[in-house]
Amino acid sequence: MTRFADKTAIVTGAASGIGAATARRLSGEGANVMLVDADAGGLNRVAADLPAERTRTLAGDISREDVNARVVADACETFGGVNILVPNAGIAVKGTIGDLPTEDFRRVIETNLFGTHLAMKHAWSALRTRHGCVVVTDSVSGIRGDWGAFAYNTSKGAITNLVRATALDYRTHGVRVNAVAPGFTRTGMTADHVDDPDYLADMLPRIPMGRAGEAEEVAAAIAWLASDDASFVNGVILPVDGGTTASNGQPPLG
Repeated sequence: MTRFADKTAIVTGAASGIGAATARRLSGEGANVMLVDADAGGLNRVAADLPAERTRTLAGDISREDVNARVVADACETFGGVNILVPNAGIAVKGTIGDLPTEDFRRVIETNLFGTHLAMKHAWSALRTRHGCVVVTDSVSGIRGDWGAFAYNTSKGAITNLVRATALDYRTHGVRVNAVAPGFTRTGMTADHVDDPDYLADMLPRIPMGRAGEAEEVAAAIAWLASDDASFVNGVILPVDGGTTASNGQPPLG
């Protein structure tokens, strides 16, 4: 399939997990890809498996304005423009409002929320030129709350309405803005839990499909939202969660 031939995608947080899976998916369907992450080694490992002539990497902190400006400039110089932006980079820390150090809270907000904002801000002109699209990696935590992760919840809740507000504000600019909201997914961020039998015994009954998601399943949803097949989809937060957000939290009856 080559539905992204001659199109260019920027993917942040591309060194692992959903970002790496998205880079592989979009590249596999013909896209030029600009991969961004603070982990230079991880970026190089992902890029090594992709066509060299259609792949570029930039190692940097996406919470910094200059890094985002450079990403877009490099993509435009190398590939001629930007069609697809996937602000995916994110971090999570445990803690409640009473015990989480302010610096940790600030770090989550700067990476998750400001990183998304800055990526969109600096890519906007290039996206408008090509009538492109934005697909943000949000989370079910941006739709419903979690225990013990209030900083992450706060950042993702803000991203949910950032997506909606931007889709409305720029409705006539020819740029669609959507998000995926993954549920419990097998990535580096969940590595402490996905193979822990005790944790899974508690978690999996809360997921109607009874299993963790895979990064490739989220990447498939991102690719659909980025494609012309979703040309009339705008301002949507698409759960990719095995039915988690369909539940009111009660256990199965029988």
